[in-house]
Amino acid sequence: MDPSSSGIQEPFDLIRLSLSERVFVKLRGDRELTGVLHAYDGHMNLILSDVEETIMIVDPIEGGMDGHGTRQSKKMEMLFVRGDGVILVCEFYRQLLTSN
Repeated sequence: MDPSSSGIQEPFDLIRLSLSERVFVKLRGDRELTGVLHAYDGHMNLILSDVEETIMIVDPIEGGMDGHGTRQSKKMEMLFVRGDGVILVCEFYRQLLTSN
């Protein structure tokens, strides 16, 4: 498929095509968000609604590098995400959450 035929000329075009759609956002600090994308800017600041935030909390095992983690989730109606913490934005697939 030719990217220019779908209206994708630059990376932000992929974000533009996701406006008003549910997206998956990976953030620094083992945080993940899913929500409906309402706005974005050139700094990757995002406005999301109907947001679920998931945080992975790792409990280190004494004397070792490995640990065991637990997930905590919370829901919010509206959220502003500062762009410098964004690692990844993609279309939301329920399989992403169930495969982990």
